[in-house]
Amino acid sequence: MTEPLNTGSHDLPVTEELAAFMRTGWGRRGDAGVSARPIAPWAAKRRAALAQRFPGERLVIPAGTLKVRSNDCDYRFRPHSAYAYLTGANESDDVLVIEPSGQGVLYVRPRAPREEGQEFYRDRRYGEFWAGPRPDLAEAAELYQIECAHIRELDLSGPARVLRGVDASVDARVQKGDGDAELESFLSEMRLVKDEWELGELQGAVDATARGFEDVVRALPQALGHPRGERYLEGVFGLRSRLEGNAVGYDSIVAAGSHACVLHWIRNDGALDAGDLLLMDAGVEADTLYTADVTRTFPMSGRFSAVQRQAYELVYEAQSAAIATLRPGARFRDFHLAAMRVICDGLRDWGLFKQSTDELMETGLYRRYTLCSSGHMLGLDVHDCAKSRSEVYLDGVLEEGHVLTVEPGLYLQPDDLTLPEELRGIGIRIEDDLVVTADGATLMSSALPRHPDEIESWMGALL
Repeated sequence: MTEPLNTGSHDLPVTEELAAFMRTGWGRRGDAGVSARPIAPWAAKRRAALAQRFPGERLVIPAGTLKVRSNDCDYRFRPHSAYAYLTGANESDDVLVIEPSGQGVLYVRPRAPREEGQEFYRDRRYGEFWAGPRPDLAEAAELYQIECAHIRELDLSGPARVLRGVDASVDARVQKGDGDAELESFLSEMRLVKDEWELGELQGAVDATARGFEDVVRALPQALGHPRGERYLEGVFGLRSRLEGNAVGYDSIVAAGSHACVLHWIRNDGALDAGDLLLMDAGVEADTLYTADVTRTFPMSGRFSAVQRQAYELVYEAQSAAIATLRPGARFRDFHLAAMRVICDGLRDWGLFKQSTDELMETGLYRRYTLCSSGHMLGLDVHDCAKSRSEVYLDGVLEEGHVLTVEPGLYLQPDDLTLPEELRGIGIRIEDDLVVTADGATLMSSALPRHPDEIESWMGALL
């Protein structure tokens, strides 16, 4: 049975004569061929580990489907992170199956032959002339170093564990079982410790992100004169992310002045004032989909005012205390608690609380000014491995190869009458990416300054 074409408002009727003409007269493609992707041997090891965890079972991991943005326009496709981790592939609608034997088969939708049908020039979702070429079966097998079959050959009868919520058509064809949640958790947990290849990809994303922040500082003079200066800087960073990677790893937060008190400010539609601080939380996503996640808060004038420096130094000391706790065997929550003790000490020194630091830590009153946790795992997802069991992640211990962010902050709301007027409307976050090593942790984002003196020098050299 021929699948219906995904045509839209641009489609025009095709006569029999045109259809026949379109099937003939095509020369050999000028492509130079394909070669195995560097991720292929690493992905094979991961599939073997997955099969070993669920011996004798059938496992189904879909890539995901295209999602409509508006009417007949789709968002740019990004595969589910578990699928990308296990295959290195990035086409929509494909499905990885690990058979009970442990053998992996990748079911793909190859590009349609030009001598067959009209998909290649009429289908706006999958047609080669509309969306670009997809690999054929032989090319896919070479790229991903795995047995490949046409998606129409996928037989989902019989028992299987399925990564659900990714492809509704796959979900509907396999009866939901109690083991699906266990598969989802393991697919998240197996990504907690990064291998050598992943660490290289993450470092590349972090390095590109540092260059993006430099671009933003250089663009400040022009952005300060624009009514949507936040958006100007968002665009500057976005250019770097597309030139050196796939895109941004998440919507960039470009928050000037009191907008920095909104933790996930992504409207980025405000003007800039040279007397304010700018909080920018952004990360380049590599072509392999590993993302950086870095935040810097800096004075748009190039120099901190006395009160800005006072607030910034407290966050800096909190982050430094948190980083000092990172080592194999430390509890994951330790770095956050270390940062919060410093924050509590500082808030007491400012006269905001009379209670002891221990009392503040117990009651959580300090959270009025800091709100959230101080970091998370990082990898293919900006908040990586989120489906892991609590005892393995949040209540677990750090291991060599974990990559995480450390990002304490202060968010002093502009209408908070418990604060001195000069502190209201200041938001500060400092976020760095670190990899846990045998005897501590390495700061992957060390190319960007953290200390206020270093930030002023850095800005002075760029502006």
